[in-house]
Amino acid sequence: MEWVWPWLTTLGEALLQLFIQPFYYIAVILIALIYHRQLLQERKLFHVRLQSSITQTIRAVLGGILIGTIVSILSLFLGAHLTLGSLICIWAATLILSLFRIRYLCFAYAAGLLGVVQFGLNLASGWQPSGWMGTITETLRALDMPALLVLAALLHMGEALLVRMQGVSMASPLLFEGKRGKLVGGYQLQQFWAIPLLILVPVTGGGAELAWNPLMNAGHSYMLVALPIMLGFGEITQSMLPGQKVQISSKRLMIYGATLLVFSLLAAWWSPLMVVAAMIAFIGHEFLVWYSAFEEQNRSPVFVHPQHGLKVLAVIPESPAADLGIEAGETLYKVNGKLVHSPEELHRALRMNPAFCKLEVRNHQGESKFMQRAIYEGEHHQLGVIMAPDNHEVWAIRLRPLTLFHIINLKLFARLKKPQRDEAPLALPPAPVASDKGSIEM
Repeated sequence: MEWVWPWLTTLGEALLQLFIQPFYYIAVILIALIYHRQLLQERKLFHVRLQSSITQTIRAVLGGILIGTIVSILSLFLGAHLTLGSLICIWAATLILSLFRIRYLCFAYAAGLLGVVQFGLNLASGWQPSGWMGTITETLRALDMPALLVLAALLHMGEALLVRMQGVSMASPLLFEGKRGKLVGGYQLQQFWAIPLLILVPVTGGGAELAWNPLMNAGHSYMLVALPIMLGFGEITQSMLPGQKVQISSKRLMIYGATLLVFSLLAAWWSPLMVVAAMIAFIGHEFLVWYSAFEEQNRSPVFVHPQHGLKVLAVIPESPAADLGIEAGETLYKVNGKLVHSPEELHRALRMNPAFCKLEVRNHQGESKFMQRAIYEGEHHQLGVIMAPDNHEVWAIRLRPLTLFHIINLKLFARLKKPQRDEAPLALPPAPVASDKGSIEM
């Protein structure tokens, strides 16, 4: 047990390093800004707050700590490690990619890109530039790419677990323009986590020795280095309920992460597979994004009004509708015995008996369920139900790529203008929305 005390010492130093460096706190602040933007977006679209940005931020921090602990332990036993050069390359790559699109800030994109660049530099082994360019070239050639890719795989498997655990609770309703130009309802599944990661770094003098033989052995002594990472996941769905989309997306992410992990470990034993693993990291992630968008474009929207009744887009928490058990995707069919086809008819039907209401609701299978409840003064005028759009809404979202600048620029809402009374309602962009999935690192 002689190895216990050195590892406790290096663990304490790494945790102290994590707490005193600013990057983890910057990640938490950035997450709080993102969820505050989402709150503003909900108020702009629906005039209510459906989520608490403080609660979402706390949930993201706790989820990040959980996954960070799991990934750190797994990488420790596998022997996945990074050199100081690897850390600098990852940070530089992710910061550069953030200038183009937010999903390119994914660890898999950065690791895959570095792997392809390293493969190209190794093919051109005779090219030896001088000066700072030569230093960068030698650093890239010396990267332990299998270790980087193993870490990317573990992070995506952890992301899949977080999406499965927290995805539905973080879903936010949207209104945006559909394929035929009409407004449709949908959901934005946007999640971010600050991951406090502890990574092995091989050292020549000092450090601590592992008490086991890891799969990826880089040396005899190691130290732990704090690596704060910001993971992010973003999906837009109009063709599925949030729970269905979460299950499908988390399963695909887990398969992607497991596949990348297998090829990365194989590349550690047989180096020619390294470029294959790097291409899987990059192309595999792009395929997930493309296929999700393709799937959404070729499926019918769920949150549109049927011929009879009103489709429920969302339910305000702690409202009468939430108390009755009404769910997103169900249909308000009759209110106080009256068939409703518009928000105005719903309002008139509720006013027939201001103190009590009887509802007939069609569930997801089209079966009727009957509900009744007293109505109290001060409660939401539509029982806390947010309806699917009927093309009379003033605000909507125009989907477009999200960049790091958009996240920190809360003044984008100032660009909005309400259409004049004689103008048709337009789909205007209150804020760019992440319409693809990805992982964001700092």
